[in-house]
Amino acid sequence: MGHVDHGKTSLLDALRQTSVAAKEAGGITQHLGAFVVRMPSGASITFLDTPGHAAFSAMRARGAAVTDIVVLVVAADDGVMPQTLEAMAHAKAANVPIVVAVNKCDKPAANPDRVKIQLASEGLLLEEMGGDIQVVEVSAIKKTGLDNLEEALLLQAEMMNLKARLDGLAQAYVVEARLDKGRGPLATAIVKAGTLVCGQYVVVGLEWGRIRAIRDMVGKAIEQATPATPVEIEGLKGLPMAGDDIIVVQSEERARMLSAGRKKKFDKDRLLKISSGRAEALEQSEEVPQRAEMPIIVKADVQGTVQAVTDALKTLNSPQVFVNVVHVGVGPISQSDVDLAQACGACIIGFNVKSPPSSLSMAATQAGIKILMHSVIYHLLEAIGNMIVDKAPGTFETQVAGEAEVLDIFELKGKSKAKGGDVKIAGCRVIDGCVSRSSTMRLLRSGEVVFEGSCTSLKQEQHDVEKVGKGNECGLVLCNCDNFRVGDIIQCLEQVVRKPKFISSESGVVRIEC
Repeated sequence: MGHVDHGKTSLLDALRQTSVAAKEAGGITQHLGAFVVRMPSGASITFLDTPGHAAFSAMRARGAAVTDIVVLVVAADDGVMPQTLEAMAHAKAANVPIVVAVNKCDKPAANPDRVKIQLASEGLLLEEMGGDIQVVEVSAIKKTGLDNLEEALLLQAEMMNLKARLDGLAQAYVVEARLDKGRGPLATAIVKAGTLVCGQYVVVGLEWGRIRAIRDMVGKAIEQATPATPVEIEGLKGLPMAGDDIIVVQSEERARMLSAGRKKKFDKDRLLKISSGRAEALEQSEEVPQRAEMPIIVKADVQGTVQAVTDALKTLNSPQVFVNVVHVGVGPISQSDVDLAQACGACIIGFNVKSPPSSLSMAATQAGIKILMHSVIYHLLEAIGNMIVDKAPGTFETQVAGEAEVLDIFELKGKSKAKGGDVKIAGCRVIDGCVSRSSTMRLLRSGEVVFEGSCTSLKQEQHDVEKVGKGNECGLVLCNCDNFRVGDIIQCLEQVVRKPKFISSESGVVRIEC
């Protein structure tokens, strides 16, 4: 675990190349997110990768909950960053010990000692400072320090006396889930205890099924999975959520009953959540008269990504625009998604999925539906953020468009009652911006507001004008106001619509500021 761009995947790639199994197997599917490194000594370590971007907080929390040891990767040239602190918090919450890997030690700007001081100041008791947390300096590019990291992990495991039972029913967790065109719902799982056997009936979250096939990390079919083994399970009736636990049951009837009970409870909770959400939205709509809705359909490659993208989009909710995720799913964008988008006026997001066929894209274009295809979370959030800013109604604000200083006062005597009484004209010079006849005027004296109202006449060199720019002189008459003094300032006020701003911080956290 660690901050984005601190070299977690590079470190895993380096470890993979030192792995005997990786050399034999050739390539390893990146999507499993888990792989086993077998070392010359005969020991093996299962690594689980977690993304570092701010949007994938739930994925990191799941990673910490499943594992025995957290390897906290910190770049020697960058130091402790927001997601580093968050990873530490997740590890502490899950009560999992930490081993620190200070990566990128080969870089000229690397300063491992600074990183250690930063970590110590955040409450990590390092071994060098009398604590029990091991720190290993590594370089994923140069492949240095990898043996020391493996030794540190084995030593930590020995100190913790990590053992798992092999006999009995398995206890496992879903790391990731995806939909395969030929094989149906697939769940990537890690066995924590017991042995998972092909042919057993399982309940996974809300779904159930009979295990049709178990495949190891290189796609080879195996009969059973022992503790600390990452496997892919085939045979579930539906797609489980990432983070669900896998429970082995004795019969199909028991599996069906348990799944049905869980689904019933889930639907009940969902309806309660929707009704409370609507009540909250009504309360907010009373406070904020204008709030636009932005319906979105999310399709991604795997279940964990769907959840992460959905959670990230919900953080873009603002008092002016409500991001409503109307449907989520795993797999490519289909015709039914386009039909749903047309029905509710939604835009479709495809994250890490194949581009839809040209016929589907044309149908969406004709129906006026936006399809956004992205594979980088930064770009996706930026695109949606900009769409929210465009859709937001904005708030009306009064701002000063121009200022004029009163240089002299002229009096125009009324000749008859029909034409009105005496009129006072303020002879002014525009000192900032421009003064417009149709705008509201504010008369200031020594910084205090004396009068605010409309302008009845604006003249420049005997001619009626609509606007007078900076540096020009003009004659100005205010409605129901003749209390002018030399030195007064007349401000020209205008109503502007201020749109919200999309703000992205260096740490990857995004928000809409109204």
